[in-house]
Amino acid sequence: MGFLDRFTNRNTDEEQEKLDKGMDKTRSSFMGKLNRLVRGKDTVDAALLDDLEELLVTSDVGVDTTLDIIDHIEERVARDQYVSTEELNAMIREEIAMLMLDTEDERPADFDAELPNKPHVVMVVGVNGVGKTTTIGKMAHRYKQAGKSVLMGAGDTFRAAAIEQLEIWSERADVPMIKQKHGSDPAAVAFDTIEAAVARNSDVVLIDTAGRLHTKGGLMDELSKMKRIMSRKVPDAPHEVLLVLDASTGQNAIRQAEEFTKSVDVTGLALTKLDGTAKGGVVIGVSHQFQVPVKYIGVGEGLDDLQVFDRKGFVEALFGE
Repeated sequence: MGFLDRFTNRNTDEEQEKLDKGMDKTRSSFMGKLNRLVRGKDTVDAALLDDLEELLVTSDVGVDTTLDIIDHIEERVARDQYVSTEELNAMIREEIAMLMLDTEDERPADFDAELPNKPHVVMVVGVNGVGKTTTIGKMAHRYKQAGKSVLMGAGDTFRAAAIEQLEIWSERADVPMIKQKHGSDPAAVAFDTIEAAVARNSDVVLIDTAGRLHTKGGLMDELSKMKRIMSRKVPDAPHEVLLVLDASTGQNAIRQAEEFTKSVDVTGLALTKLDGTAKGGVVIGVSHQFQVPVKYIGVGEGLDDLQVFDRKGFVEALFGE
């Protein structure tokens, strides 16, 4: 039994269809190159592995993750002596699936899962333009669909129109939000949101944050202050720090993850704009390199187009199975 056979694809048929469609450009690019690579070969040799390494790096999987995949495949080839190109395809699928982390029990990704805290506080971070506010709105909608009471906090008081953007999503998802005026202290907004959530007995709190350049130390200090203030009202809050990355930016997303994970205790990842990009390989690299699970992927603009990440479904979409 192969590694992937141990798992069930938890996506519904509709979700898998959306994922398959969203991964179309990545799959066409990756599988086209892979098929050309192995065409006419009847065994796996050093030259083929060198070509495979180049393919994975240029598919935005990332250098570190690629080297781990190649090392594992080399070990298996050496152990099994003879490996056909068909077996190589199976190995690549298994290695990719194994490198991506599962979510932890105390931070379940499923919207209908029982949450270990009440309120369960999620702070959402990421640079401007990655789809952070949109992700919050879609998460709020999905949690509400699952029967949970949700409260959003407009903690991005720095960017012009950020509060108004979240208000639009608040209306679309029919979920209340807490806000202050533009330029207010984000930590004060976070505290007010937590306080309101406790008073209303809310199940889930989603806190937006500023997304100024990820290299700016001031932003990271601000996020740390927000965390300290939240924990005064609800111990251990925030219970999750979700980093939102734009999959279409490829290696730039990995660089952003590097900056945020250095400064903030990131517990999960959301990859947006997976539909319409050929850079979907970044999903593999960013999870493995930073040892943080991918929790959600965005495969469209609709309220329901934020999916809980399923690694078997992702590998099947990548390989077209």
